[in-house]
Amino acid sequence: MRHILTLIADRQSTSLSAAMIRRVGEAINGGDPTILSEGEAADIPIEDAPDAIALQEALDNAPVDWIVTKTRGRRKGLLVADMDSTIVTSETLDELAAYAGVQAEITAITKLSMNGELDFSEALRRRVAMLRGLSLDALQQTWDKTELMPGAKELIATMRKHNALTALVSGGFTFFTGKVAELVGFDRHHANVLIDDGQALTGEVGEPILDRDAKKAALLRMAEERGLKLAATLAVGDGANDLAMLAVAGLGVAYHAKPIVAREARARIDHGNLRALLFAQGYPDSAFVTA
Repeated sequence: MRHILTLIADRQSTSLSAAMIRRVGEAINGGDPTILSEGEAADIPIEDAPDAIALQEALDNAPVDWIVTKTRGRRKGLLVADMDSTIVTSETLDELAAYAGVQAEITAITKLSMNGELDFSEALRRRVAMLRGLSLDALQQTWDKTELMPGAKELIATMRKHNALTALVSGGFTFFTGKVAELVGFDRHHANVLIDDGQALTGEVGEPILDRDAKKAALLRMAEERGLKLAATLAVGDGANDLAMLAVAGLGVAYHAKPIVAREARARIDHGNLRALLFAQGYPDSAFVTA
């Protein structure tokens, strides 16, 4: 068959039972399933894209994600990932703002930007300006409280083992992407630069700003560098500034995304963690690398 439907359950809330897999298979005229992770993920071969309504009825609104991919070329040679609320659980700029006493104001601007209601570059300049005079110690204090998204290390270690290039491309800041890249194992990281005077932030950000167009350009550049067709690329993110790269990637995944992103992306993960991106490429859990 030409396509694969991958089911991924949120193991914190439910289990992907044999009965559930059977119901889905019958509803979409699927072939024999392959279990990728017992109770968590399964592949079902299908000929054409499934009827979403019939699929959801078969799942009975359980917290189970589903992604459709072509049978051929499922494993990708390039991964480009957003950082905030994707590879880490927080918005690092919003957390940094708490030390300047302006978290509520900055969080409100972040929300507008991530929902596509405010130009990203404008929003970033406004937020960084509000941090003028903030001691550089606050950057380390913010980092000390930053947590990785479940499955992040497995995702990167497994793809790198299979010779994929992995890049963290963020509208955030190099102070954090450098640390995340080192901790998780990304090959590369790209982000914006906070300007300081050696003791405190100046309220400025380096130009040009890494925005949605720059994220897309980074994916295109790295794919060309590796000699990869776009079909062999994977992108993941949650905000409006990720939409351009999600649109051009062979597999663009909206991860626990803002409404505008969830609506426009071709694939989405609403319930599971980052392990889902490996299952969507056909990796069984026995092939996962635990970093």
